[in-house]
Parts: sequence; C-alpha cells; structure tokens
Amino acid sequence: MIELIQTQLADPFRIGLIVALVLTMFRTRAATGTLLPLAAGVVFVAVLLPSTNPPATGGLLQAVLAGVLSNLVILAIVLAGAVLLRRLRG
Repeated sequence: MIELIQTQLADPFRIGLIVALVLTMFRTRAATGTLLPLAAGVVFVAVLLPSTNPPATGGLLQAVLAGVLSNLVILAIVLAGAVLLRRLRG
C-alpha cells in the first residue's frame, strides 16, 4: 500500500489534475464554494485514474483509497502554495 501511495504521489498527471482543480476552484469560488468542488474533484481523480489504467498490484478499491489519500496530500501542498503566492502578491 505504501508503494502504491508513493507511486501516486509522484504521478505528474495526477498532480496536474489537482493543480487544475485548485485553479478552477479559485475562479468559481463565488458560485460553487470551496469545500464541495475540492472534495468532488479529489474523489473524481482518485476513481478516474485507476479505472482507466488498472494498477499492477492490489485491487481497484485499494487503488482508489490510496488515490484519495494521495490526492489529499497533493491538494494540501498545492493549496498551501496558492495561499502563499496570493499573500506574496498582496
């Protein structure tokens, strides 16, 4: 399970999808809010990637659960960077 999470944390496509999710959330925050779009996006990416490219080890459920955890870690890093960038800009 740890190897699966490490692999998912280093996946550039997953990182790109989470970055795009955060950018979209900032642009549509007034209409849709913050928490619901981020939660839906994290789950969507966690299900989408293992469904289209089945993992070599473990089952689909294990890959999705690891994906949710990986996505949350990536999301926290991206959100921290976005907040830092917004504060530096003023």
